[in-house]
Amino acid sequence: MSPALTLLLWSVALTFIQMLIAVSGATLQVGLPKLAGNRHDVPRLTGWAGRAQRAHYNMLENMVLFAVLVLTAELTDKDNAMIRLGAQLFFWGRLAYAIIFIAGIPWARTAVWGVSVAGMIMIFVQLL
Repeated sequence: MSPALTLLLWSVALTFIQMLIAVSGATLQVGLPKLAGNRHDVPRLTGWAGRAQRAHYNMLENMVLFAVLVLTAELTDKDNAMIRLGAQLFFWGRLAYAIIFIAGIPWARTAVWGVSVAGMIMIFVQLL
């Protein structure tokens, strides 16, 4: 398995962990009965639970792009140092993003998001 594909797999694990954290926060804030229902009257999550939910949604949006880039690199047999570095920047940037976002540190969150986006751009440029 290529390093980029390995990092895609770890990114899936990170996404799953973020989902568990977001669900835990939602359960603590609104309770399991409301979450298990049809969710018609679930209030907006606040505090760390709301940040965890938004961080998870943001990860889902970015995972689609990252997965397409890595899978395209695999299908076209492109594996070089820039693709590997881009995948590393994405993964570590997203890990830092999740931690910083849930902790509530706004400007640092934006900076590490930029790192993960730079990683995707690096991969994209190598695929052109």
